[in-house]
Amino acid sequence: MRILLAGLHLLALSLGMMAVVLRGSALRDSPTVEALRRAFRMDTIWGIAAALWVVTGLWRVFGHTEKPTGYYFDNHWFLAKMGLFVLIVLLEIGPMLTFMRWRKLLRGGAAPSSFVTPGAGKRVAIIGHVQATLALLMIFAAVAMARGYGL
Repeated sequence: MRILLAGLHLLALSLGMMAVVLRGSALRDSPTVEALRRAFRMDTIWGIAAALWVVTGLWRVFGHTEKPTGYYFDNHWFLAKMGLFVLIVLLEIGPMLTFMRWRKLLRGGAAPSSFVTPGAGKRVAIIGHVQATLALLMIFAAVAMARGYGL
């Protein structure tokens, strides 16, 4: 069970990092229906990966599959990792609301060029790159924590 949870946790992390970067990349050029659909697919993968990431993470912390819960909450690297995770979630609020609005407009038949501004697409792309970078930093915090540092 430990290996399965750890593997799924890392798989979710890598899928999420890929999807969040590709989501923004789909918006670099002029907005087309196909580009938006590509961005929406990557956004959906990002959401699924994030849900898997959270579920496996909570299971690992509170399910006593690896270390006692106290180990995590007494570890500075774990707390740093959670701080980075909170930043990723907070950064996601803007893109999430933007994509919800864009999905609704596209379903309503609006042309992408009427609601996707170059600035909005670029902003989503930058946020995605920042989120992926924060996730990468989380990996280093997790490695330090797994090696017993931070207690």
